[in-house]
Amino acid sequence: MALARAGMDVAIAHYRSAREARELVRELEGLGARAVALREDLADPVAARRLVAAAARALGGLDVLVNNAARFERTPFLATTRMQYDRLLDVNLRGAFFASQAAARAMGRRGGHIVNIGDAGADRAWPSYLPYTLSKTGLAALTRGLAVALQPRRIAVNCVAPGAVLRPPGLPRARWNTLTRRGTASVEDVTTAVVHFATCPLHVTGRILAVDGGTRT
Repeated sequence: MALARAGMDVAIAHYRSAREARELVRELEGLGARAVALREDLADPVAARRLVAAAARALGGLDVLVNNAARFERTPFLATTRMQYDRLLDVNLRGAFFASQAAARAMGRRGGHIVNIGDAGADRAWPSYLPYTLSKTGLAALTRGLAVALQPRRIAVNCVAPGAVLRPPGLPRARWNTLTRRGTASVEDVTTAVVHFATCPLHVTGRILAVDGGTRT
């Protein structure tokens, strides 16, 4: 919705939330934006490329990619299965890698913006969420690497790293209360940062912006 208010047409990617995606498309159209909902499983690199190609076809081109698909689940170290590990890394990191690759090709030489959604606390010790934190620290490294790799193509790559916003399913309330003792960011705080990086000068690249009320300082 924030991107549409900034004048953009929007392709919504979803996996299971078809009804919610259709409702969001109607809301976007109500703002005067062209909008389309596309279903893919971003754990599959081929699906990530297919998604980007479909979005570019539907909207007549591609200027911005927001990599915000992610899984978040509690995975105590000694109980983590290979399936859990693979699924978290596949969606959170590999999906962003191959979607970015496809987006860079779709944007061509005219340039564009890639905005990754990280996590302000990803480099902290979360022993019950290790695959998740690995994926988000990897996303920060991907942001910096792509900023250099794609600079000749005039594509800016940046990362918005929210702190606590909404308590996610599965996160114990005691842990949430500890994380939010200095308050929470609003959804609008995060979307404002995303729109900034989706519209900023192309020379602003490789930045990781924490939206966490200064809890990292």
